[in-house]
Amino acid sequence: MTTTEHAPVPTSAGRVSHPLDRLTETEIHSTREILESAGLVTDTTRFVYVGLEEPHKNVVLAFRTGDEIPRRLRCFLLETASGTGHDVTVDVPAREVVRHDLLEAGTSGQMPVLDEEFEIIEGILLADRRWVDAMTVRGLDPADVRAVPLSAGVFGHDEEIGVRLVRVLGFHQADPQDLPWAHPIDGVVAYVDLIRKVVTQVIDHQELSIPRERGEWDAEPHRLDPRTTLKPIEITQPDGPSFSVEGDVVSWEKWKFRIGFDGREGLTLHQLSFKDDERERPVVYRASVSEMVVPYADPSPVRYWQNYFDAGEYMYARYTNSLKLGCDCLGEIRYFDATLADEQCRPRVIENAICMHEEDYGILWKHTDMFNGMAETRRQRRLVISFFLTIGNYDYGFYWHLYLDGTIQLECKATGIVFTSAFTDQHGEFTTEIAPGLGAPFHQHLFSARLDMMVDGVTNAVDEVDAVRVPVSDSNPFGNAFTRSITRLTNESEAQRVNDGSVGRVWHIVNPEVKNRLGQHVGYALHPENLPVMLADASSSIHQRATFATKNLWVTRYDPSERYAAGDFVNQHPGGGLAGHAGRLRRLHPQAAGILRPQPHPGRTCIDLRPRTLPCVTWAASPSGLSRSRASFTWCSPRTRRTWVRGSYCWPWPRPA
Repeated sequence: MTTTEHAPVPTSAGRVSHPLDRLTETEIHSTREILESAGLVTDTTRFVYVGLEEPHKNVVLAFRTGDEIPRRLRCFLLETASGTGHDVTVDVPAREVVRHDLLEAGTSGQMPVLDEEFEIIEGILLADRRWVDAMTVRGLDPADVRAVPLSAGVFGHDEEIGVRLVRVLGFHQADPQDLPWAHPIDGVVAYVDLIRKVVTQVIDHQELSIPRERGEWDAEPHRLDPRTTLKPIEITQPDGPSFSVEGDVVSWEKWKFRIGFDGREGLTLHQLSFKDDERERPVVYRASVSEMVVPYADPSPVRYWQNYFDAGEYMYARYTNSLKLGCDCLGEIRYFDATLADEQCRPRVIENAICMHEEDYGILWKHTDMFNGMAETRRQRRLVISFFLTIGNYDYGFYWHLYLDGTIQLECKATGIVFTSAFTDQHGEFTTEIAPGLGAPFHQHLFSARLDMMVDGVTNAVDEVDAVRVPVSDSNPFGNAFTRSITRLTNESEAQRVNDGSVGRVWHIVNPEVKNRLGQHVGYALHPENLPVMLADASSSIHQRATFATKNLWVTRYDPSERYAAGDFVNQHPGGGLAGHAGRLRRLHPQAAGILRPQPHPGRTCIDLRPRTLPCVTWAASPSGLSRSRASFTWCSPRTRRTWVRGSYCWPWPRPA
């Protein structure tokens, strides 16, 4: 039996009970009213983003039930008639605007792209003779061309400075059932000024054959009969799930955390703690995916600019799917709705935006002993908190996994349909052919996870740990010895790190003020993927704009204003975010926020980005709590999977002495 439960969203500002509660419909209505009263809303004003401006960590940690609840919302406003951008903070309980900054488009970037702007593109193109002629000469009816407007980037073109711009590629759709992605109209691109609503350039570089083979998965030539050999699988929990939910707070098998949802980042997790006997031990203050970038490798004159920051340029969380039981989620499911503001600052509820359920995950621990005859097995289980979104041709799933042994894991999946091009012999160096005459340009998907670590308190430091070979010597006469090196990252300039799988590099986030009974500092070990960082040349525009993707790990001091890896305003911005933050050369100790940049994996089905945060040198017994007796040490998640660190183990996490 499969069941579903719903977690209702509060419907009034008065029901907000915590500074980090998700947005409510009443708060969104109030925000528009406050901004209207301040004279900041006209008929042409659009709300690009409305989200919670989270209080400083110290304020949240000091909050107690009954205290005054700070609720400030940050709003990005765009005047579509002039292109003027406003970055505004509203104090909802006080009903006042407490900050108002004008965005200087030439230096600070443009506001993210609106849905409304996507919708007008085809009409603008059909009014331009150059575009119509380019389609006609290719034997196409311009009305059958689907226009795909894409963020423009920054390439030093003087005529583009301060212009709100998109670049548009076309795809042919022969009939309503046809899949346009199968028929790219390559060799031609249009540039559109979104404020003047005109085409500024049409670059018709070359006429390439349009692939003709249809691309629908359920039509010829690709149609396949459904499988009939799979037997049904029923996932049941007769006594119900093991988790409990109170508002936004979830408790599950020693874990406790708060769920959030943001129109830019999507799912956020807050104040994750793990219970050790009767003590709630903090692990992570805040976890999110703050940015992602998809750089393409085609250097042709009509595609060299192609790269997307799906969070910063498009606010991708507004495209979150409403999940369906039995299809997107299977088992005993708890859904959470998400309330966002639309472009008129009206509440928009996404039903079933977040899915939460338990999964069996095979063997957690097993041993058969030759001496005392013991034969014991413990099964692993994990709690999965996830959401899915669709943006253009791609669909992305984000999964946070919490395990019985204290492990935290992030999995990012990319599925959907590849962004296609024409394929000829001259394209082969940067493209792979996936159907006759149809290419898939090489590209990467690089995700940036932001982990505000709080291991046993706010005083955390980061150590880089490498395996080290030991040469033959008097103390190592047979050459079998090897050891480890531990390097403390003490300032932001040196805490920009690249993984090295040849030495099994990991990073330990430790609390230098708390020791276990063995005298070791408590901490978590961060295991990265061993995959390439950004592959574009260091002199390229995308390298400057997505500097976060050039390293596997950045560690910076906590600053609530430094929330996004590529900066606050990414669209048509020459470059910001982490490079600027870390450039301040601040010392990291005694407070640091470890910011992980998970590795990329170009692909068109699924991407497993699994940075594993492992409990290390902290517990007195197995954190799973499933052992029959307390242990002096326990094996922590030995690695056998392809994408994880191989054959590693860590000592237990004993409680502080």
